[in-house]
Amino acid sequence: MSERIRVVVAKPGLDGHDRGAKVVARALRDAGMEVIYTGLHQTPEQIVETVIQEDADCVGLSVLSGAHMTLFRRVTELLAEREATDVVVFGGGIIPDGDLPELQRLGVAKVFTPGATMEEIVRWVRENVGAGVG
Repeated sequence: MSERIRVVVAKPGLDGHDRGAKVVARALRDAGMEVIYTGLHQTPEQIVETVIQEDADCVGLSVLSGAHMTLFRRVTELLAEREATDVVVFGGGIIPDGDLPELQRLGVAKVFTPGATMEEIVRWVRENVGAGVG
């Protein structure tokens, strides 16, 4: 692989807890990926703009606030509007199992719930994003 995977890690919405997002960002960076962390309180529009500007291969969304359906939907809609459907969307947070099928239908490739290991996340990104890179 000649190019590193470029990942945007984002915290959409009003949720102010970003420890998990920072841990995931560091794990991906330590695994050799280029990671852009957007910081707290990002709108879906800001996140998608960052994804486009950074020419990211994927975007990881961290949502603990319960607004995941609205926020994930809006990010996937905006990516489609910007013709960035090749960007892999994944996420994590406090997300009920019952919401996972709808998130998948919206275009979210994977959701990591509490208990997911950093190794599992890194492996998944490499296997599902890295295939088209390099």
